[in-house]
Amino acid sequence: MSRNSEFLWYIPNDVKSGHRGDTAGENHNSLQALTAQAKALEDHGWNGALIGTGWGRPDTFTVAACLAAQTIAFEPLIAIRPGYWQPANLATAAATLDQLTGGRVRINIVSGQDNLSAYGDSEGDQAHRYARTKEFMRLVRRLWVEENVSFAGEHFGVVGSTVIPRIQARGDRLHPKLYFGGASEAAEQVSATEADVQLFWGEPLDGLRERIERLKILSVKLDRDHPPLEFGLRITTLVRNTTEQAWADAEIKVAQMARRNGEGWNDHRQAVAVGQRRLLDLHRHGDVLDENLYTAPGKFGGGGAGTTWLVGSAADVARSLRRYEDLGIRHFVLSDTPYLSELKRQGDQLLPLLRI
Repeated sequence: MSRNSEFLWYIPNDVKSGHRGDTAGENHNSLQALTAQAKALEDHGWNGALIGTGWGRPDTFTVAACLAAQTIAFEPLIAIRPGYWQPANLATAAATLDQLTGGRVRINIVSGQDNLSAYGDSEGDQAHRYARTKEFMRLVRRLWVEENVSFAGEHFGVVGSTVIPRIQARGDRLHPKLYFGGASEAAEQVSATEADVQLFWGEPLDGLRERIERLKILSVKLDRDHPPLEFGLRITTLVRNTTEQAWADAEIKVAQMARRNGEGWNDHRQAVAVGQRRLLDLHRHGDVLDENLYTAPGKFGGGGAGTTWLVGSAADVARSLRRYEDLGIRHFVLSDTPYLSELKRQGDQLLPLLRI
């Protein structure tokens, strides 16, 4: 694979232990335990990790800042929600952490539904939600690259705003990348115009090929005015020493999910968005697609990146990820449970094959 591809892991950031089959235990979300994961990611070849967000979880930005302070190269992909954050607050917080860490910050904009009223927010229908997200992303970027910004939008506004410290350009990186996901027409319009990286979940290759082409065309049609949209994949990768052992373990995990009715996995089932529905419906086309894309977890909820899994030996999964890279995908966010032991296994067995 190209040396330009980037590989991140996932830190769930959940007060409840046992997330998606993770090892259950006390202090799993302590600073010590989370730092151990971040340092292990550095030691085993990963660029960093996506840190999950949602009301009822620890504050993602605080966790990211703590882990960045405990590490040297770890890059947090910080999931945040418009409404929980105001654009100028987020722009300033990210600029500060970026300056303190020497440019290690990435931001994942989450526009899906949440317990908004618990933190004093409200949203209208899908069109309203994505219009607000689009405005949020555009204003954040302006605050990073311009000074004395005044803007009066439908959802947000600032007058004479200059973010301090200023974002320092690092090569062709002018500011932290803005990651974004979504499969609806409204979400794709946001990605095509405002996102730096469109994150996909683990869909079959043909479907992603069509979506990538559509987004490229849409970017031109909507007069995108910053660098071309990049593409990423967020997926579960179940890697074992042999193909046979990987499939045996995958089937055992799915059987456990069935017995527990997806408990601990189905954290996307309360409000099923378009992209999640696409994943949940894939098993209707077969339990295994594209050689080793396992869709059976979707029968029991799955939840986001836990709905489909790439299963196999390190060579099997590397071959599959190369096919996604052939589509133009360069940003990979992988995971499996138990998170700590699997980040080490995949860092040692899978990543070297991806960097040949």
